Amino acid sequence: MSYDEPEQDLLELLRESLGMNGNKTPQRPSIQVLEDAEYVYDNAIDVALDMQGTKAAACGIYKLMQEKGYSTRDWSAQELHPKAKDESTVDFIFLMDLLNFSFWPTTGNPETVYSVDYRGKTWTGYWTLVAAIQRALDEGVPITNPSFWMDDSGCTDDVLRHVFRSSTAEEMPLLADRIRCMREAGYILQERFRGSFLTVLQHAEGSAAALVDLLVSNFRCFDDAHNFEGRRVRFFKRAQILVADLWACFEGESFGFFQDIDQITMFAGTWDLPDRAPTAPRSRPSDYRIPQMLHSLGCLSYSPPLESSIRQFKTIESGHSWEIQLRGCSIWCVELLKREMLRNNPKTHINAILIDFFLYDTMKGLEEKGREIFIRASEDESLMLIMWYVSPYLHGLVHISSEFQRN
Repeated sequence: MSYDEPEQDLLELLRESLGMNGNKTPQRPSIQVLEDAEYVYDNAIDVALDMQGTKAAACGIYKLMQEKGYSTRDWSAQELHPKAKDESTVDFIFLMDLLNFSFWPTTGNPETVYSVDYRGKTWTGYWTLVAAIQRALDEGVPITNPSFWMDDSGCTDDVLRHVFRSSTAEEMPLLADRIRCMREAGYILQERFRGSFLTVLQHAEGSAAALVDLLVSNFRCFDDAHNFEGRRVRFFKRAQILVADLWACFEGESFGFFQDIDQITMFAGTWDLPDRAPTAPRSRPSDYRIPQMLHSLGCLSYSPPLESSIRQFKTIESGHSWEIQLRGCSIWCVELLKREMLRNNPKTHINAILIDFFLYDTMKGLEEKGREIFIRASEDESLMLIMWYVSPYLHGLVHISSEFQRN
């Protein structure tokens, strides 16, 4: 090559740096949770997928979703979810999902479990958080405003304890950790994003993957990854939930528009506090509502040691191989459910978010009716009891698998 001829590699690098890369398509951001979930599935020894059970469940779940007309509108139909389609709801969802972790009661006494009285009802679990936020706004507390979280005189720990006050003697679980998450998030928004989550959303430029990346790279409480079999695997549960909630609330438009929304996976449950601090609790079998449902439907099966631990209601340490396998295999299972639904119904639009929401809502509905899971049909017996979840305040059993298997 003559010294007078330009070096093509250097010219290409210069074009890219100046944004003059011709017809090359910019690389799309990728969450990579699904790829990591498949890796977990391929290397799991304690959790397995039953392909025939998964195919049968896909048909049954899809039929029920169609019969109920399940869609993004069901998100706003929930009594406590915000109804306005504006910036105030974006702030509400950010705070809601920032603090959406660990609602397991510290006692099994239904009379003392943390609960919130609001609008003439007593709310428990996740709904205590939403009810407390709504109640604070009704009382004139700007709880969804990040600048308020940084107000040393107006937003003291005592003020926040009052915001999240309980109707029983039990305090909100991990309240100190939630307060820390709020203050850290407020500081980061102030220092990097002009004090507003809307700026974060604008930086994502309509990409779900970009928004997840912004959340996990800037807010440690959204980072959710573990080491498994020589590889760092990502789940990003609450970051993905935040994207999904925005998408569902705004029905894929305005602040909820994401051109790559189908990159979002099922939200694999865990206790997910930042940095696995000493105060972080351990996982319990009851934290995994979607795996519970998948197991009862015959999609997931477990090794004898894991099955025994679950039957005895033992805790599972955060980051334990069992926890990672449960999460990763559940994500991959829902992906296979989605693929089977699309294969059988190519004109439908369904994604992992809707499947996750539907299964979660179904589980919660059974709990609210005072029913417990799980009984599954068996060829050897008329009924085989598989009690994987025991609520501290609900009793009763229901055979849920048959309603899917009959389809």
